[in-house]
Amino acid sequence: MSAQAPGPVLRSVDAVVLTVPDLDAGLRFYRDGLGHDLLWRNDDLGQAGLRCPESATEIVLSTGLPPEPNWLVRSVDEAVEVITAAGGQLLSGPGEIPVGRVATVSDPFGNRLVLVDLSKGLYTTDQHGQVTGVAPER
Repeated sequence: MSAQAPGPVLRSVDAVVLTVPDLDAGLRFYRDGLGHDLLWRNDDLGQAGLRCPESATEIVLSTGLPPEPNWLVRSVDEAVEVITAAGGQLLSGPGEIPVGRVATVSDPFGNRLVLVDLSKGLYTTDQHGQVTGVAPER
């Protein structure tokens, strides 16, 4: 029996990942040049998150990930099950990330979908935007 979606699987665009050569160069352009506020920075991952002021979607600068959207789902494991049952393919994961779980799937047409759940919470940061931990989502 195939998994049935309990409603739409893709809840919202969590982030749009953009590849940069290094975080400081990316921040000079997107924060200093374009005016986006820094939400968080995690040098261990080579990533920084910037605010889109009229959306909950973040711009995530990354030194190691390809440019692509990240879709927020309720549960990565359940979303993978539904997507593969509907004809999609699991490409990587599911795996742990600091704020929850992630997997990459493709639809039957070859489009990559990065699935993210925030099951562990959201980043906490210091006054400079450096990640200090993760706090449960309220």
